[in-house]
Amino acid sequence: MIVRGDACIRIGASPFCYRCIGVTTMTFSALAPTLPAVAPLIEVRHLRQHYRKDGAAPLVVLDDVDLTLHAGEIVGLLGRSGSGKSTLLRAIAGLIQPSAGEVAFCGTPLSRAPADIAMVFQSFALFPWLTVLQNVELGLEARGVAAAQRRARALAAIDLIGLDGYESAYPKELSGGMRQRVGLARALVVQPRVLLMDEPFSALDVLTAETLRTDLLDLWSEGRMPIEAILMVTHNIEEAVLMCDRIVIFGSNPGRVIDEIRVELPRPRDRLDPAFRAQVDRIYARMTGSPSAQAPRESGAMRSGLAMQLPQVSSNLMAGLIEAVAAAPYRGRADLPALAAQWQMEVDELFPIAESLQLLGLATLDDGDLHLSEAGLRFAGDDIDARKREFARQLAAKVPLAAHIRRVLDERASHQAPAQRFRDELEDHMSAEYAAATLRAVTSWARYAEYFAYDEQADRFTLDNPS
Repeated sequence: MIVRGDACIRIGASPFCYRCIGVTTMTFSALAPTLPAVAPLIEVRHLRQHYRKDGAAPLVVLDDVDLTLHAGEIVGLLGRSGSGKSTLLRAIAGLIQPSAGEVAFCGTPLSRAPADIAMVFQSFALFPWLTVLQNVELGLEARGVAAAQRRARALAAIDLIGLDGYESAYPKELSGGMRQRVGLARALVVQPRVLLMDEPFSALDVLTAETLRTDLLDLWSEGRMPIEAILMVTHNIEEAVLMCDRIVIFGSNPGRVIDEIRVELPRPRDRLDPAFRAQVDRIYARMTGSPSAQAPRESGAMRSGLAMQLPQVSSNLMAGLIEAVAAAPYRGRADLPALAAQWQMEVDELFPIAESLQLLGLATLDDGDLHLSEAGLRFAGDDIDARKREFARQLAAKVPLAAHIRRVLDERASHQAPAQRFRDELEDHMSAEYAAATLRAVTSWARYAEYFAYDEQADRFTLDNPS
């Protein structure tokens, strides 16, 4: 039996409906192949989200995003920070109004009809002065559910997610994993049809996160949760392959869908299975594909030259990655999934380092592999002073903003220039926030290379330190 709108529809011999009595004996994922064609639970059409600040050009976070979510599936939104995944999730939850486009729930625009959607956040977001039971009851209380029914449903949800016995405990008495279970129970107790999860495991340690993922998948596979579909945001490629039926890959600046990959592996999935590893490798290859395949559509902002947005990656991290790839067993060419597993890093952590090396001409990204260039190999074998000189050469040749600042300093008799002058130039092409972050990145790299110096108190660039 499933629920569409306000009607309960019986399928097969199951006599129960969770919405009616709080019990379900069937698995939506098992039913999905036999269901007649119906509208998706969630349909996002040409969604665009932008923000205006200080009279500058709009900052486009999401651009022309289309997405569907059907009953019986878990869909993952995969991409790095800044690609707008969490913004999209909030638009689907009805927490923000998109600048353009539409979100529909069961064929009806979200703006015109309430939706049975609940959300689990990255932070635990519990009220510290309330007990576990009171935190779980909160959503029901807001909906005006009677106290007796509210308590019964909350106790059932707490038992379902494995926290029976902790009803009277306060959040401070719980571990991180337990707190996230309370957040999950609070979402499930309102009996939603769709569960949204925004990086629900990222704040947990590795072992706790793995346990919670496994328990959640068991509840889903056994049909013990009152939900028909899950949409989750993640930065972890292995997590996406482990949990999802479909993976929607997002590009950045602005956020947009660049690919959709279906995961056909049977559950439960084994991380060591060659087919699992091959799926992970394919996603890494897609996310590190040719620049033309992933180049963002520019919306008034230059993506090259002086206005190239620079990632804030420390020179120490770049040096560490070069050393790791240069050493055995990689010998100059490393598979990114292997590096990620070795260093226990996620997409958000590993990709910016690898891309910074590529930007500086110290490495190339090709089909999911990181390959050190001749300059990168020289860097790996150099002493500290020689590394600085190599880094400075690459900075001057590959980063126009760095070369521009150095040229201005060289031309001035004082060999000084206010940093605000360069922020103003950058803000002609990007937001003030991105301009400040880009200038911080180039300053950090230049300091390491002794290419030019920066006086923070005076907010000025100088040539005082470089030899």
